[in-house]
Amino acid sequence: MNAIHKHIRPSFVRNAACAMLMAGAGLLSTAAGAQQFDAKGLARTESVRHDFDGKREAIQVRVDFAPGAAAPKHVHPGVEIAYVLEGTVEYEMNGKTIRLNAGESLYIPAGAAHSAKNVSTGNSAELATYLVEKNKPVFVLAK
Repeated sequence: MNAIHKHIRPSFVRNAACAMLMAGAGLLSTAAGAQQFDAKGLARTESVRHDFDGKREAIQVRVDFAPGAAAPKHVHPGVEIAYVLEGTVEYEMNGKTIRLNAGESLYIPAGAAHSAKNVSTGNSAELATYLVEKNKPVFVLAK
């Protein structure tokens, strides 16, 4: 009986783990699909905001873009790393166009004016990670 138990247990654990992963994936896709886009076709969901070194804080935000939606040219009081989660996002920075697909990322230096646009036929999303000065607006429209 012990041999049977050992054989069944890994299978049970594997099936339970698969069920939890599928349920989690369903929740993630439902959450992303349920985004409430603003008038510009953008939705932002902050997931982390934490003190970094007393002067700066780390912030992570999921930004969802409806088809054709764009974030206007803006700057941040610190660096940003943009990681495209789904779709294709086109960034304009320093006179250059940078097109990223899901799984690709871009380092944006502090104070660099940039914009982002969904160039996919469906929704796109990025995970924006900021390391910015505290007590300053994270997003400031560029002049």
